[in-house]
Amino acid sequence: MAFQVFRDPGIFRSGVGDRVSAGQLLAEIDAPDLDQQVTQAEAALSLAEGQLGQAEATLVQLVATRDLADITWQRYQVLTKTGAVSRQAGDTQLTAAKTAEANVTAGEKNVVAAKEFVHAAKATLDRLITLQGYEKIQSPFAGIVTARNVDVGALISATGSSQGPMRPNQAAPSDVPSSGEIFRVAQIGRLRVLISLPQGEASNIHVGQTASVSIEALPTESFPGEITRTSSSLDAQSRTLLTEVQVDNPTGVLLPGMYTAVHFTTKRAVPPFLVPDASLVVEANGTSLAVLQPLSEAEREKAAMAGTDPNALAKARKVHFQKVQPGRDYGTTLEILDGVRVGDYVVVNPGDVVKEGAIVQNGSRE
Repeated sequence: MAFQVFRDPGIFRSGVGDRVSAGQLLAEIDAPDLDQQVTQAEAALSLAEGQLGQAEATLVQLVATRDLADITWQRYQVLTKTGAVSRQAGDTQLTAAKTAEANVTAGEKNVVAAKEFVHAAKATLDRLITLQGYEKIQSPFAGIVTARNVDVGALISATGSSQGPMRPNQAAPSDVPSSGEIFRVAQIGRLRVLISLPQGEASNIHVGQTASVSIEALPTESFPGEITRTSSSLDAQSRTLLTEVQVDNPTGVLLPGMYTAVHFTTKRAVPPFLVPDASLVVEANGTSLAVLQPLSEAEREKAAMAGTDPNALAKARKVHFQKVQPGRDYGTTLEILDGVRVGDYVVVNPGDVVKEGAIVQNGSRE
């Protein structure tokens, strides 16, 4: 079954990008078959109400007949006892009274059944009237029309999808009709940003925590947000926590569908170390950092005997490649989860000439 969009209340003239208010009419659908069903249901309801009235009138008549039969039987009881009438006549009146009582009971059940028919007919009419109300497509809330998948004359299936011309591909302009929802309205005054956080950060995230959102197009601006909810469960495949951050967007700078960078400020029980990314040495046997260590007593004595200046000797350090466990990569800096301690000196951008045990001073190799 298909219906046709037949009326243009004005929204089609500009289409995508229009600002609409809550309850604003977007389009009307011509559904003559549904309209006829409503008319038929109204007639069925009127018929059921008429049958109910007839059943109630019949019940009144049956009650009157029963009352008359009861009175007649009471009179015949007296006449039968005195012998004024035969027993056969008395039994006939008793049977007539019982029959009248049974007819009243049947009439009451007919009234109840007629009322149920009225309720059923009214429910059917209400359902069809509700469906008929969907012929008028209204905006559920104030927002902006971001997609319009129908034009005047397009056929709409009973499920709501368009059967008219379809967009040749997803990259085509969005104002070209395609299958799917008839209209898409977005409310961009407050946006939801969905982030999948790694397992290591899940315990540090809670509802009500503040966050900031930034976009590449405006690197100098930051938009404050707040964590409104989390999935409270890690995804079984990615081991990430789905988190929702809501951001006020009164000026409409942020648009639905944008990719953003979300920044959280969390407190860690054991915060990781941060080192420049250029200091990391990746080899086949693992990842390491060139760490500067103090000289041993033997190495100091050897350097002193070689005539090294005492001031230079005090600043001399020995290179040691320490195996480390890297964490998250922040671009210019890198987390080190294990392998270094507070106070360690790390060589930035160690070249091939920097070897294990090399003695350096002021960044130059001795």
